[in-house]
Amino acid sequence: MIRFSESHEYVRVEGEYGFIGVSDYAQKQLGNVVYVDMPEPGDELEQGEDFGAIESVKAASDLIAPVSGEVVEINEALADNPRLVNQDAMANWIVKVKLSDPGELDNLMDEAAYEAFCNKG
Repeated sequence: MIRFSESHEYVRVEGEYGFIGVSDYAQKQLGNVVYVDMPEPGDELEQGEDFGAIESVKAASDLIAPVSGEVVEINEALADNPRLVNQDAMANWIVKVKLSDPGELDNLMDEAAYEAFCNKG
């Protein structure tokens, strides 16, 4: 299951874990990603709070947590090659978290609702 936030982050849920990244729409808006600032494993994310930043040649944007949870892993590959986000944003997640409140997923959009959200702007 994948859910999206209005700030263009996604969470792909697998069991009690969520893989958080930026949507394909977001990476297209950003352009060439040059840096991803990530939290440390063990950090706690709170839904709606920023947990890092993503920078491109055009802009820098805060990363906003779509769900709350403990960071259990970061995508080390992005430290060396942040452009992986541009190649496949949905496959190249930023952090893996252990979800602390799966009910928060109800506050997010499914793929159809997110697509409609992106198209109305």
